[in-house]
Amino acid sequence: MKIFVRVLAWIAGGLVALTLGLIVAFNASPWPTVLLIRKVFDDGARAASQALVPYLPSDVVAHLDVPYERDGRSALALDVFLPDAAQRGDRRLLTVVWVHGGAWVSGTKDQNANYSRVLASKGFAVVDVDYTIAPEATYPAPLRQVNAALAFLARHAARYHLDPTRIVLAGDSAGSQIAAQIANIVTDPAYAREIGIVPAIPAADLKGMLLYCGAYDTEHVNLDGSFGGFLKTVLWAYSGTRDYRDNPEFATANLIAYLTPKFPPSFVSAGNVDPLAPQSYAFVEALQKQHVRVDTLFFPSDYQPALSHEYQFDLDRTAGRDALSRSVEFLRGLR
Repeated sequence: MKIFVRVLAWIAGGLVALTLGLIVAFNASPWPTVLLIRKVFDDGARAASQALVPYLPSDVVAHLDVPYERDGRSALALDVFLPDAAQRGDRRLLTVVWVHGGAWVSGTKDQNANYSRVLASKGFAVVDVDYTIAPEATYPAPLRQVNAALAFLARHAARYHLDPTRIVLAGDSAGSQIAAQIANIVTDPAYAREIGIVPAIPAADLKGMLLYCGAYDTEHVNLDGSFGGFLKTVLWAYSGTRDYRDNPEFATANLIAYLTPKFPPSFVSAGNVDPLAPQSYAFVEALQKQHVRVDTLFFPSDYQPALSHEYQFDLDRTAGRDALSRSVEFLRGLR
């Protein structure tokens, strides 16, 4: 009996130590929580990509895993998707450069590939860009990397049938924020100098933006709401500072405070129950105050079935198909 009691005491002591260790780990670094978030997000992204298989076109050519820059000992890569007809002629295509989402801490270009194939079949070149996610890299590393990808695409435009004078930046979720920051870097020299990035393309070559479910105002994020813990973790990971508001360099991530009338024409959308939808509404209002041309796709609060974060990737739903159609219409209207 005494042995049994000692064993129970040892087990209880071990559980207490393990619990305390986990508490310390989760409070000392964003890594433990980030790994949990990454697993959930990556599983969801793979499922969304798999659901697009029935919609995949047969007339799209892919150039996969094209290295554009080295990140330490590994190469950063991008994928280029083209309508097959573009391979057989000299036509240069309007080029959509898509930055994947994942709360800055998850995701890869591969998860967006099926949607990009669908979009490319509508007559565009679509490029998916990988960047180093957090905490492996912190702000503003993804901005520097996406900018480097634009420089690579400009140098090799002829090889991939791209029109380097007709670039559209696109993104979803965190990718929308990164893409929109790059647009501001390209179009606002003062902002580019403040971040310390020399734009890879001229402002005249950036024709528009395609932005879904993004986060654009890091200053007024609700850290006390139901998503407060999640937001604290991903902003800690991305900024490199536990309280990101104490990081003066990260202040430039608050894009909504830096917009100018030079920002490109934009298509902005979010689902009606997306927790980030208020960010899209505020972003559109800020663009309109700057007299920037904005096209939107929003939904009534009581829209059914309710549309959550990243609704646009679900082509089984009418809203997802409408989003694709409206995106194509917007792209075709750019000059």
